[in-house]
Amino acid sequence: MANTLQGKIALVTGGSRGIGAATAIQLAAQGATVALSYSSSEAAAKEVVATIEASGGKAIALQADQADATAVKALIADVVERFGRIDILVNNAAVFVTGTVAETTDISGFERQQKINYEAVVTAIREASRVMESGGRIISISSALAWRSTWPGLADYSATKRAIEGYSKGAARDLGPKGITVNVIGTGSTNTEMNPDNSPFAEAQAAATALGRFGRPEEIASVVAFVASPAASFITGAIIPVDGGYSA
Repeated sequence: MANTLQGKIALVTGGSRGIGAATAIQLAAQGATVALSYSSSEAAAKEVVATIEASGGKAIALQADQADATAVKALIADVVERFGRIDILVNNAAVFVTGTVAETTDISGFERQQKINYEAVVTAIREASRVMESGGRIISISSALAWRSTWPGLADYSATKRAIEGYSKGAARDLGPKGITVNVIGTGSTNTEMNPDNSPFAEAQAAATALGRFGRPEEIASVVAFVASPAASFITGAIIPVDGGYSA
């Protein structure tokens, strides 16, 4: 799949770590120029840029608070101003806050998840789709927890991810006439800073998959790169599970 994205401009939100970083690196390896956003991890974001550049790719890091819709709009505008367009949008930035329905009295965690996990994605899709041309790709990272909330305390997070999936299906219909595809990658437990494979809850998560292990960020990124490629031109409105069989 080398250079299948040559000449494309990609934006990866939350691209300083984990799945976002792996995706930025993978898209750049396929020839795309990558803008990756970060909220507070400037050093980590610059590291990703350095990794991409060391391999001969092109990338920049841009600061944006995904909890602020105005900042999300400004991020899209900044990428367009710098590169003239956006061909690939990967909505990866997310937060994860737990709390059972009965015990949660402070809803600030839910509100923050709602802003970052859902509202920012909607804003980015709306803004990017206005400047995308035919062949554009919009890909959002969801979670298998949107379909199967296996353990207590996940209702709020699961709801935000399920909302992305419903919105993306509708957006696929709206943007299909423009030749823009809209898809969702439903990830399972993936070894990242947010959910490491050596946490106290890791064993139970791994056991819930058919493969009996955590995924690697690179395994998610490879599917994102495929969906972003010309080979996936007839895939839209899809929710693609990359979860090690968690949802099987």
